[in-house]
Amino acid sequence: MQTGSEILEHEPGDLTCIVEGGIRLSVLMEALAEHGQRLSLDPPGDPTLAECLLDDLSGPLRHRFGTMRDLVLGVTVVLPDGMRASSGGKVVKNVAGYDLAKLFCGSRGRLGSVERLALRLHPQPAASRTIVTHADWSTLHRSQLTPSAVDLAEGRMHVLFEGSQRAVDEQARALGGEEDNPWGWLRALQAELPGRARWNGEDALLVRPGPRVAYVTQLREPAWSPLAERVVEAMCSRS
Repeated sequence: MQTGSEILEHEPGDLTCIVEGGIRLSVLMEALAEHGQRLSLDPPGDPTLAECLLDDLSGPLRHRFGTMRDLVLGVTVVLPDGMRASSGGKVVKNVAGYDLAKLFCGSRGRLGSVERLALRLHPQPAASRTIVTHADWSTLHRSQLTPSAVDLAEGRMHVLFEGSQRAVDEQARALGGEEDNPWGWLRALQAELPGRARWNGEDALLVRPGPRVAYVTQLREPAWSPLAERVVEAMCSRS
């Protein structure tokens, strides 16, 4: 009997899995780790996978791997009138049908609930190192270095390198700085800041410069376009 929080399928060779929306991120990560894999998503706390999609959650790894909309291959949803709808699948290049996952990403439940998700996975890196430096983002951005995460906080830049041991060590030496492991603190800081804004170079308590996101103290309700509102009306109408 399904509980709403199970791993329904896992294909390690294809780097894909299908999970129910109620499964916690930590539970999925623990199961995937046994196969040397992960979902490259690291938001604060321990949300369900449905919450990750509906609230468009992400963490430091967004710099390289994007948000849930980049990691979801397919989705099954329940609309407000009780109708179940599916799109996509567990094949990475599947383009059949309308992409409900991207439509539901960040919808905050307005369009319905998420029953199950097909996800794109990544191998766990062989090595990782974090360098904390006073170097500026523009210098790193113009370089040939390929970090998995870059956060700006308290006047310093925190840079995560992942990959083979040799590649990680070479990039860490090239950047220069102090070695640290600040990611738990940075995710906690993100959780304390309720607002998100587009970053244009101004000072902020926490900045993800790659996707140009600043986390701020003032909560800002995401604005929906008139087209999005029309979609909500059409999908939620009982007529």
